Order: sequence, then structure tokens, then C-alpha cells
Amino acid sequence: MQNSHDIPKNLLWLDLEMTGLEASTDLILEVATILTKFDLVEINSYESGVKQDEATMRSLLHKNDFAKSRPLQTEELVQTSLAGKDQTTVEQEILQLIELTFANEPVYLAGNSIHMDRTFIKEYWPQLHVRLHYRMLDVSSFKLWYLGKGKQPFVKTEAHTALSDIKESIAELQHYQYP
Repeated sequence: MQNSHDIPKNLLWLDLEMTGLEASTDLILEVATILTKFDLVEINSYESGVKQDEATMRSLLHKNDFAKSRPLQTEELVQTSLAGKDQTTVEQEILQLIELTFANEPVYLAGNSIHMDRTFIKEYWPQLHVRLHYRMLDVSSFKLWYLGKGKQPFVKTEAHTALSDIKESIAELQHYQYP
């Protein structure tokens, strides 16, 4: 049983690329994770496309203004999904990686605006959702703090692949931690 006083030792950095931001209707297309110690030293990683029906995926992406503004990136994401693994396999592989890396320790989810990813996890990967601690480390909170204090925020490259987004989130937290 996880309690509110567990001392965090590890972080599960996770990023999803989706067809949109509505977990009840949109789909996960790509996932990446980097498991780190709390000092941000990488322990393990995982990435995969999440196989979706092409017609449904394209229909949802066609309604997404962000996707329409980046057609090359969107097409790469479609191809990643088409070459990916099914939802169940991806969830089980992530859970296996967590067990291998964290054993019975609490799993703290980390990332940028991670609540959105958590919503999709709850919708599509319920076993993973149950395995995660209720507390999360959201780097966007640090950015908000920096902006409010008039400090210079971290500048991202905006590549928008799941793995590149996680690496930038880790670098961003380091920026805020060691300005």
C-alpha cells in the first residue's frame, strides 16, 4: 500500500502523442518513458507506437488544428502508430519495465502537463493507472513559478515526439533546479 509519506526515489517520465486532448474520443498514437532516479539519472527507457485503425486515426487528426499545422510531423506520427504495438501489449510492456526497475516501490509519474497523459492512461491503460502513485511531478508547475517570478523559462525545440518531449522535460526541470 502506498501512503502519502513515501519518500520518492524514482520517477517514471512519460509522454504520449495523441490524436487530440479528449481521452473519451481521441487515441494514443505513441508513448515513451524514461525511468530515472530522483536525481534524474536515467535507469531505463521504453518507446513504442500504439497501433490504431488508420481511418479512425486520420479522421481524428483531421479535426486537430495542431496536427493540421504540422503535416510532416503528423504523417510521421501516423506511420509510427501503424507500425506500433496494440494497446494491451504496450501497457503490459510498460508494467513489466516498472516491475523490473521499481519492484514494489511507489511509481511517481513525471512530465510536462502530465495530468493530460494521466487522463489517457486512466482511460486506456487501467492497470498502469492503478500502479501509479496519486502524486505526480509536473514540470509545467516549475515553469509557471519561473514566469511568475519574471525569470527566463526553458526554451524547447518543439520536436513533438514522445521521446524528445520527455528528454526536454527532464532538461527543463534541470534548468529550473540549477539556473
